[in-house]
Amino acid sequence: MLRLVASNPSPGAVIRLEGVRLRRGGRDVLDGLDLAIPQQGITAIMGPNGAGKSLSLRVMAGLVRPDDGGVFHGLTDPQDIALVFQKPVLLRRTVRANLRHALAIYGVPRRERRKRLGELLDFGRLAAMADSPARALSGGEQQRVAMVRALAARPRLLLLDEPTASLDPQATDAIESLILDAAAFGTTVVLVTHDRGQATRLADHIRFLHKGTLTEAASADQFLLAPKSPEAQAYFAGKLLL
Repeated sequence: MLRLVASNPSPGAVIRLEGVRLRRGGRDVLDGLDLAIPQQGITAIMGPNGAGKSLSLRVMAGLVRPDDGGVFHGLTDPQDIALVFQKPVLLRRTVRANLRHALAIYGVPRRERRKRLGELLDFGRLAAMADSPARALSGGEQQRVAMVRALAARPRLLLLDEPTASLDPQATDAIESLILDAAAFGTTVVLVTHDRGQATRLADHIRFLHKGTLTEAASADQFLLAPKSPEAQAYFAGKLLL
């Protein structure tokens, strides 16, 4: 039986997937997934390709409706949850216009938009490129715009799907700084990453997925030092998970 967007997740969790099942091409890509995201800090979702990491984010965001299971949270405003994709999707406008459009869509009163826009440009270190066409920026700069645009609604939960994939170290550092800043201001962040170094730098909690199920949930310090599940141990040893 499908249950969606119920209130009151488990104590200490901002959102929880319970028994979530999603079928694609005749197989379960999420196979009874139970996944709880702590209310505070940064949670990294890790696992091999095809584990269901990105799909779990889309289920949390309400973009994908599971075939079975429940999604529980107390986030009553759709703007409380924001999702940033691996590849930025930006309007054919300047950086400033992209952010201004987001503020309008999110219902920020017109009299407040100028101030909020300035705050967003400063937060994202985007002031110098505010009048540049957003789609003409580098990949890392575009991703910064996408992240800041998502934060324009001041979401309580920010979902990031491999936001630094294929970026150079300098661009990666800029994105990671934004993630840490967002978390410091009280936004709960969920980050899909394949990068153990990134998880070490950013994560407070780790959730490890394999074949659409959760195989391990732990603090980042505990998990990265000594993962307990055979699947996570094999993953970090560089073995193929079949």
